[in-house]
Amino acid sequence: MSADPIRVILADDHAVVRAGLRAVLGASPDIEVIGEASDGAEAVELAERLDPDVVIMDLTMDRMDGTAATREIIAKHLRARVLVLTMHSEEDYLLPVLEAGAAGYLMKNAADRELVDAVRTVARGDMFIRPSAARILAQGITKKDPLNAERARFERLTDREQNVLRLTAQGYSAPEIGERLFISPKTVDTYKQRIGDKLGLTHRAEYIAFALKLGLLAE
Repeated sequence: MSADPIRVILADDHAVVRAGLRAVLGASPDIEVIGEASDGAEAVELAERLDPDVVIMDLTMDRMDGTAATREIIAKHLRARVLVLTMHSEEDYLLPVLEAGAAGYLMKNAADRELVDAVRTVARGDMFIRPSAARILAQGITKKDPLNAERARFERLTDREQNVLRLTAQGYSAPEIGERLFISPKTVDTYKQRIGDKLGLTHRAEYIAFALKLGLLAE
């Protein structure tokens, strides 16, 4: 028996954009669009009523913008994970959106190539951002002083474990990390297990949050 499809709500103030997104997602049998919203407030209402797995959220919308809507969805403890899809580059919006609780950030000009993968990624509990966005995250976090207790926990990791943590937070997969560190993907998974045992980190989102807190992405 096949798994249930990923249930998605589209939130964008342009009907033609929503139609295009529906067409892109419609080609994937494991994804089902169950609703559309034209502003952030409507997106929150639909998320409450339809209980989707993923809300694809534009940022610039009337009545309630995407960042505020994301914050509302998180505050209501809804099951839906928010994937921001916007025309805005990461420089000005990525950090506030992640702080609001979004699980991913994708530019609209990459939607035709990456949207399906992004939806699947956030639906399974991981974070979706471009590896190159790590520098932008670092710029926004360097103003904050790392917590001494968290830094001490990080320092208990071996050098190899620290490298695996950083690369995971930057968005690299186990095979990609293995290639960079000249180890097998299975060995990478072993290091992740050790990191989980020491720091309690499981999902990529937790790796990113931990790395951001300590300013590790700037190193």
